[in-house]
Amino acid sequence: MFNFLLKNDILRPKIENYSMKIKEVLQEIEKLAPLAYAEDFDNVGLLVGNKNAEVKGILIAHDALESVIEEAIEKKCNLIISYHPIIFKGLKSLTGKTYVERAVMKALKNDIAIYAIHTALDNSFEGMNAMICKKLNLKNRQVLMHQAKTIKKLVTYVPKKQADQVRQAIFDAGAGNIGNYDHCSFNIAGKGSFKGNENSNPTLGGKGKLHFEEEIQLNITFPKHRETAVISALKQAHPYEEVAYEIYQIENKNQHIGIGMIGERENPISEKEFLQELKNTFNLSIIRHSKLLNKEIKKIAVLGGSGSFGISAAKSAQADIFITGDLKYHDFFQAENQIVLADIGHYETEQFTKELLHSYLIEKFRNFAIVLSEENTNPIQYT
Repeated sequence: MFNFLLKNDILRPKIENYSMKIKEVLQEIEKLAPLAYAEDFDNVGLLVGNKNAEVKGILIAHDALESVIEEAIEKKCNLIISYHPIIFKGLKSLTGKTYVERAVMKALKNDIAIYAIHTALDNSFEGMNAMICKKLNLKNRQVLMHQAKTIKKLVTYVPKKQADQVRQAIFDAGAGNIGNYDHCSFNIAGKGSFKGNENSNPTLGGKGKLHFEEEIQLNITFPKHRETAVISALKQAHPYEEVAYEIYQIENKNQHIGIGMIGERENPISEKEFLQELKNTFNLSIIRHSKLLNKEIKKIAVLGGSGSFGISAAKSAQADIFITGDLKYHDFFQAENQIVLADIGHYETEQFTKELLHSYLIEKFRNFAIVLSEENTNPIQYT
């Protein structure tokens, strides 16, 4: 997926005279995980700071706690890219009485911006759950639970002679992709009519005259986060003074947007062997799991963070094991001798997100200081 770096390659020096604004970094990271796909309950995006400020250095962290703000100050970073949002519920005061308020106050005092990506990254096909699959060497990975209402459809009408240029402009804006295919559209030939009033400036025909034109009806789908770009491209490329178009929300599933993933091992192994492999890969001291079924493990479902809501989907997908965190006592009963449920811990499932974000950004901004936080912000300890 990405070329991951060695531990001693976490910091690259800034090149003199190289400048970049915070919004440029955010535009790039949102190509990996568009904020439009974050869950409704979440609080993602730029939480603290000015998007037009110049970036001096970037710190990649799991949580933007006060200790992480101090680390950013020490390492001369004024932008923190955090997986979890430090501000989740509304703040009514800033007096320093809670760990959230103290972190925000310290960030503001030191002109440090904080950006959170959280469930936008969870729903990305190359995001947090993809990292779990990568660490487990899973193949044929697919989204476990597709997010609804992620695809829209554009219908527009273009003079036949200009149809190719308008269609291409819409494709260039990010429309027309379906799974492993791009440049997808449906085209219907027909005849359009219009009559401009005295204030019009028609490209074809004349004011006050009814005009008929051979047109192509273009039908093209696009991911919802590209709507502004698609409409802008349509209007710029279209020859008409007034562009007629329609936008529809469609119910089709985008196979690359959704939470959780399912994949397969190259070779099946026993449940006990797999659990030991899981311990080694994720550096676990303990795994809480449901009853073992004396079956081999080949098909594996994963959902980082709190994933009890994914149990039913994992069973429906006929996974042999479901790996997640924060399962409660009664959640384990849902295994019903059909699947092994493995709770490896909330932080433990998400621990590789820093590596993912750092590797992605350092490929995009090779001449800039991007630092991987050394703070372990896991609040849960094991004895």
